[in-house]
Amino acid sequence: MVELEYPFDNEYVMKKRKSLRRTLLADGTKRLKKKIAVFGGSTTNDIVVYLELFLLNNGIEPEFYQSEYARYWQDAMFPSEELLDFQPDIVFIHTTSRNITAYPTAADSKEAVSGLLEAEYQKFEQMWQKISDTYHCPIIQNNFEMPFYRIMGNKDCCDYRGRSNFVNRLNEKFYEYAEKTEGFYINDIHFISASYGLKEWSNPLYWNMYKYAMCVEAIPEFSLNLANIIKSVFGKNKKALALDLDNTLWGGVVGDDGVEGIQIGQETGVSQSYYEFQSYIKSLKQLGIILTVCSKNDHENAIAGLNHPEGALKPDDFIIIKANWENKDRNIIETAAELNILPDSIVFVDDNPAERAIVNAQIAGISTPVMDSVENYITTIDRNGYFEVTNFSEDDLKRNEMYKANAERAAQQASFTDYNEYLLSLDMTAVIDDFIPIYLQRITQLSNKSNQFNVTTKRYTPTEMEEVFHSGNYIRLYGKLIDKFGDNGVVSVVIGKKDGDTLHMDLWIMSCRVLKRDMEFAMLDRLTERCKEQGIHTIKGYYYPTAKNKMVKDLYQTFGFEKIEEDNEGNTVWQLNVDSYENKNHVIKVEDNSSIQ
Repeated sequence: MVELEYPFDNEYVMKKRKSLRRTLLADGTKRLKKKIAVFGGSTTNDIVVYLELFLLNNGIEPEFYQSEYARYWQDAMFPSEELLDFQPDIVFIHTTSRNITAYPTAADSKEAVSGLLEAEYQKFEQMWQKISDTYHCPIIQNNFEMPFYRIMGNKDCCDYRGRSNFVNRLNEKFYEYAEKTEGFYINDIHFISASYGLKEWSNPLYWNMYKYAMCVEAIPEFSLNLANIIKSVFGKNKKALALDLDNTLWGGVVGDDGVEGIQIGQETGVSQSYYEFQSYIKSLKQLGIILTVCSKNDHENAIAGLNHPEGALKPDDFIIIKANWENKDRNIIETAAELNILPDSIVFVDDNPAERAIVNAQIAGISTPVMDSVENYITTIDRNGYFEVTNFSEDDLKRNEMYKANAERAAQQASFTDYNEYLLSLDMTAVIDDFIPIYLQRITQLSNKSNQFNVTTKRYTPTEMEEVFHSGNYIRLYGKLIDKFGDNGVVSVVIGKKDGDTLHMDLWIMSCRVLKRDMEFAMLDRLTERCKEQGIHTIKGYYYPTAKNKMVKDLYQTFGFEKIEEDNEGNTVWQLNVDSYENKNHVIKVEDNSSIQ
């Protein structure tokens, strides 16, 4: 919904929040249902109202539990029956510098201030551990914004007795905990309050009158920032950028002005702004964001513009370049198909409002942020949090190289008339074995990202995946695929729960970048081997249809399973006799963990 894309009109969103909610709930989108417990050190009602809007807009339908005002610690440490029955999928702790109980005084010694700091921190760590032990779910914790006044003036930031210094040191301890703790995330209100303007954000009127930790006008931006973390945790990030060129990546029109006439580089303020935007985009590529071009241009002119000596981005930075005179929505749909991702995984960046409107109308779920002037381009992409990082793996660093290698595979495929010969020519080797710690983060990440090749659409938090990893009740497999073009990384995950001599499939996912490579058959072969080793005679598979996973509707049928049940909504149950199963993979060499340990 364009109205909820940054920069949104705060006043409009606040005024129209009820109608926006009705529109979102009536749009037919099938959303993830998640329970969110909000533990507040201040009033949280309006935060929840706007948080719901942004989550609905990102494909999540939330149900909320809210603690009573300022009872965040009591609710965490001594949960009520209502809260225990609620069983949250995620806990958000909304505390601010207003909730720090003991600041240093001018008379305190260094040792006394260190004691205050440790006591304040331990209160939070004790609370986080209790929440983790009780609910086994992710936790989001606000850091602290700066105090809105400085007793010591400028010295407040560097003197051990200063409040600003105390807040910074406490924040650092929070960050250290976040760095070492899976499933624990910081909601950075230190940054958001500074960006909004600390004077307005911390207006004492709102605290003294309503116990709001920020001004009412700032709540939508705060809620958007929080929603970005939640949607990332549950796998709702975008995956790719489709970038216009003229007046988007550079100033001017390369076809009219020539390469020498476009604005990019260090010569003027405007050209520097375009260079800075290109540098920002290149940094996103380093995080594993897929870069593509979607421009109405002659291909030769587009390549010439991208080869401008002062530009930060070059043609090799893009996986696909669509520079032609076709409609942009058609080019984006073709780009998504070539990348094996869904069109709604793409952010379309174009300075032309007419082009954005057409694409937005033709492609459901795509994001088309308002790019009003080059000085605001970075802020617009950044604040919308399309690519919010909550987990980061080695595979993310290599993603663009993986997609480039896929393009090389596609080019080689075109030279073969026999598909089986093509697969054999790839010289594929897979490591398929039980989970190992080094890949657990990527396995969890894949379970939250994969939508198309995911038969049950089950998601796992890091804590839940750790429990599966350490349990003897499951057969677990990950699959890592390598071929002559490169390492595809961990691309498939299978989890089955044992019940006597039957294995019930909880999860079967695969990255779409390795579709039609027989990796699914290699995974099945290894799964049946493990079943035979553990006395499992029957595998039961489950398919739950969504708008995105139709491609795996008949997966179990292709595996040789028998359909034994189907309901009116298309949910199906399948069964395989393990003892009569014969291996199906004949093109991939399969190894175990010993090959990498």
